[in-house]
Parts: sequence; structure tokens; C-alpha cells
Amino acid sequence: MDFEYSDKTKSLLERLNAFMDEHVYPNERRYHQEVEADRWGHPPVLEELKAKAKAAKLWNLFLPDSSHGAGLTNTEYAPLCEVMGRVHFSSQIFNCSAPDTGNIETIERYGTEAQKARWLPAMLDGSIRSAFAMTEPDVASSDATNIQSSIVRDGDDYVINGRKWWISGVGDRHCELLIFMGKTDPGAAKHQQQSMILVPMDTPGIKVLRPMTVFGYDDAPHGHMDMLFENVRVPASNILLGEGRGFEIAQGRLGPGRIHHCMRLIGLAERCLELMCRRVKSRVAFGRPIGEQSVTLERIAESRILIDQARLLTLKAAYMMDTVGNKAARAEIGMIKVAAPNMACKVIDWAIQAHGAAGVSQDFVLANYYAHARKLRFADGPDEVHRNQIGRIELAKYVD
Repeated sequence: MDFEYSDKTKSLLERLNAFMDEHVYPNERRYHQEVEADRWGHPPVLEELKAKAKAAKLWNLFLPDSSHGAGLTNTEYAPLCEVMGRVHFSSQIFNCSAPDTGNIETIERYGTEAQKARWLPAMLDGSIRSAFAMTEPDVASSDATNIQSSIVRDGDDYVINGRKWWISGVGDRHCELLIFMGKTDPGAAKHQQQSMILVPMDTPGIKVLRPMTVFGYDDAPHGHMDMLFENVRVPASNILLGEGRGFEIAQGRLGPGRIHHCMRLIGLAERCLELMCRRVKSRVAFGRPIGEQSVTLERIAESRILIDQARLLTLKAAYMMDTVGNKAARAEIGMIKVAAPNMACKVIDWAIQAHGAAGVSQDFVLANYYAHARKLRFADGPDEVHRNQIGRIELAKYVD
């Protein structure tokens, strides 16, 4: 494996870093101020920066083999995604944020020509956003076959009923589309009961019950919503790929989404390590800088080791996805999905400790970043599910 960045990646990386320095970091405070002023609005600075990113041709970088994006492989995209991860909201600026990335890839890969024509132009242009409705409060959604929401055929329509929660992105007033997962045939084989269907957000019967909070953070204006679907009627032509294909689509959708989370977490952890280093060099306790204390040096060293380990494992997973495909790379994808959030939680926790009481306050991003990293130990499958899969794959190598 050769992890030397391609010339295309090097060029984009230089431009992306310059854009972050000139436009994103200087506007972090303004973004948060605008969110505080209008919790569930749409920060004007975001649209200004999106226009600049589009003009700079730093747009839809996540899309592989597509005329709409940069045509990067997973390995080429990894360092770019890492840079975006350094600021929690910045991936939106480049139209590279979840859940839109996964939804765009899903519609592009599995949608009909009519579905693509209806939704992809606006999603690729960044003028609308989308959400993915799978998780439910009443079942263990780590096993997607448990999902109980129903999608029932009624003439030329499907009627949807159920409750979903942790539906990220619905808080954004530009969210116009849901990809909804539910059961079309509870009597079918276990992995053929589920289907996915496109649901416009303005369809009657959709009710947002409340925003969920993560350690008290509501993640406005993106949000993670608790939602009720009561007799929501959409055309039968909105079904993706056909009845019973939902689990298949989910498996295809989640591979890239999982590794994108890990790429961004590495950038987030790098940012927190930088904040920790700057803090301990400027603070004095017991007569000398905190950075000279042995426990601090050990934590800085361990952070560097953990971040670099996670980066190399992420690159290996990306390389395998590019060369042998997502299915063959499922162990590597699972490993990094466990390793990266755990690494980030540990590094951020040490950064918080180095900041003292200020680290858990609203004056620094660390507490918010910790909440985000901890949440990702559940998103796209909890640690336990991935560890079980990795263990089974490992045991299968040993034949009696």
C-alpha cells in the first residue's frame, strides 16, 4: 500500500487548507453567534461560505466516479474530509456533510431516472438538504431487521406509519427530502421485509415531536429529531429499487458514510490536540508551564500515537474499499468505525482536562466536540455490533 497522496489530492488539499484559513476559521464565532440568535434558522454566513466554496471549485468532493464531483477515490478524499472535520460545521460549506452525502449516493446508485431528475440537481447544488429516517425508539435499531414502521401499498400509493428518532438534518429549514426505511412485507424472509422510499418533507402526516439533545446539545440548526409519521401517503413511484430491497440499500449506503465519519473525527481530534498544546504552553501551575508536567507530556504523546494509528487504519480501509470493494473491506470499515470515535473521545477528554473548568464551558468547542464524538459510537452501528462482526470475520479464518 502506498499512502502518498495523489497529485490531485495534493492540489485540492492546498486549496482547501487555504480556504479554511481565509474563510472558515475566521467565521467560526460568527456562525455560532448566528445560531444562537436564531436556533432553528439558517445562518447567513453558511450560504456566503457555500457560494465561495462553489466558486473555488471545492464542491461535492466526496463523490467518486461522478461528473458532479471531483471524481476522487476514497483514499484521495480521506485527507480532504479530515481537514473539513476540524470545524464541526464546515463540511456543509463544501456540500460534503452527512446525511446528504449518503442520500445523494443512494439516489444516484439506486434511484430511477425520474427520481434522480427530481431530487439530485437541487441536492448537488446544495440548495436543499435531506435526512435519513431509520432509527426507532421502540426497538433495538442496531439490528435494522427490528424496524417496525410500515410502508403499505394502497393502489398507486404507499401509506407510511411509524415513529422515528435521531433523524439528523430535519432541523434545517432547507431539509426537503427524507429517505424512509420501513417494512413492506413483515412475512418475507428476514432481510427482505424492509424497503426504502423517498418522502418529501411537506407531505401531510409528518410531525416533528421534538429535537433530541446530546449531553444537552440540540445541535441546532441541524438537529436530531423525534418524528411521527401518521398515514403519510406518497406515490408508489417513490420506492427505491423495489420492495424488499431496503436492507440491501442500507448496506451499500452505510460503508462510505461510516468511513467519512472517521475521516472527519481524525481532523476533529487533530484540532483538539492543537488546542491542548497551545493551552498547556500558555498556562502556569505550581511554578511551571502545564506543558512541562510529565502527565501532560504523556497525554500529548499518546494523543499523537492514537491519531496517527487511526489515520493509517482509515487509509487502509479506504484503500481496500477502492481496490476490493466495500463488502470485502467490511472488517476494516468496522475496525475504524470502532477505533476513530474511541480515539477522538480520549483525545478530546485530555484536551478538556488541560483546559480545566473552561474545557467544559461554552467558551471552548471541546465539550460540544466531545458530545459529537461520543454520539458517533452509536451512529451507523454501535461499537458492539462492529466488534461482533469483526470477531466473526476473524474466527472464520480458522477452519477446524
